[in-house]
Amino acid sequence: SSQNLSEEFAEAARQLKTEAPRIQFGKIDVTHQHDLRKEFNIRAFPTVKFFVNGSREDPIDCKGVRKASTFITWVKRRTGPSTVLINSTDQAEAIIKADDLAVIGFFRELHNDSVEVFCETARDVPEMPFGMTASEDVCAHYGIQRNSLVVFKKGKPVHNEVLEDGTQNKLGLTRLIKTFTLDLVTEYNIETSVKIFDVPVENHILLFTPANSETFNEIYENYKSAAAEFRGKILFVFVDTDEARNGRIFEYFRIRDIDVPAVRILNLTSDARYKMPADEVTVENLKEFCQSYLNGKAKQHLSSEEIPEDWDKMPVKVLVGKNFNSIIF
Repeated sequence: SSQNLSEEFAEAARQLKTEAPRIQFGKIDVTHQHDLRKEFNIRAFPTVKFFVNGSREDPIDCKGVRKASTFITWVKRRTGPSTVLINSTDQAEAIIKADDLAVIGFFRELHNDSVEVFCETARDVPEMPFGMTASEDVCAHYGIQRNSLVVFKKGKPVHNEVLEDGTQNKLGLTRLIKTFTLDLVTEYNIETSVKIFDVPVENHILLFTPANSETFNEIYENYKSAAAEFRGKILFVFVDTDEARNGRIFEYFRIRDIDVPAVRILNLTSDARYKMPADEVTVENLKEFCQSYLNGKAKQHLSSEEIPEDWDKMPVKVLVGKNFNSIIF
């Protein structure tokens, strides 16, 4: 909520006042400030923007940051080095074991395109520590080839991404690394919905099925197997159809009891929806569906009536499929 974020923001300001007095924190209620809203293109609340060197032009968006500690890290990485330079195995171990998640870049040299993309990515992922090294000893200790980005979870490497010079895209890496803050498959509920929408992956696949059915374990395992292959490209979400509080999301997708298990893909940007053509939730069918979607070959699933002209007139707003996402999320 805005209130909660406001408190965390104030806490970050308090802590940074002594550490970095040059960084000023301010807040604006833009309810009646239409010019400001327009100038800075404010569409959602709360929005946090970072202005550099006294310029009003092109402030940097600070998205998905909700805790004071993460705000502090985000600001520090924007104003100073974004990664820790690692010269010894002990230093590497300290970073890897300090947190649940850590990202380490293993490089041949510390001045090339890959290093630059790695450091830029670190600025956008303040939720976890980033370190980089060009030490032969450290690379040999972990047996990792040079120019790789490795994600460690609870001290163990869980993902190795080879960084080819110049071909790596910061947004792609940011998306991939942020997905590690979620499980491979995330169950949708009130608590996780905020986290799901904080991860900047615009393609979501949803599995609708009752968790207590006899076939659940098999279906879920298949779903997890497919999820591993599309990490960073499609976010895998599971919706328990026996959970009454999930009712809104079924209505949005027009899912009825007879339809389950059902699989849908949702593109958050265009609000387009896609239905898996096959009925069986097998690894093969899931992979084929995801791949055809990413290749732009999947057929859109249209099942929403038009948005009524007076949907916004009354205190209770009228939602249909086409405006549900933009209003609720």
